[in-house]
Amino acid sequence: MARRPKAETQRMFKAVAVLLRNTTWKCGKIERLVVGYLQSHLRRDGRRWSRIRDMVQHFKLKGKQKSEFFDALRRLEKRRIIRIETL
Repeated sequence: MARRPKAETQRMFKAVAVLLRNTTWKCGKIERLVVGYLQSHLRRDGRRWSRIRDMVQHFKLKGKQKSEFFDALRRLEKRRIIRIETL
């Protein structure tokens, strides 16, 4: 697994994740955590989105875990479960 460029990581920190579909079928552990986090935001605040920076802080990710988290976000976006929008 190659290391991500710093500019791409910084762009991801400034972006938001928007929940498009409420499904976790054939998803891994990290993907389920992300979808569950966005579902709780929808139930609690009525918002379908959350900042990626807030999610990283909530899950207390460091190093390799953060890289796996970004990969999981990309997989969810590819499957059209979430949409990543830059601000």
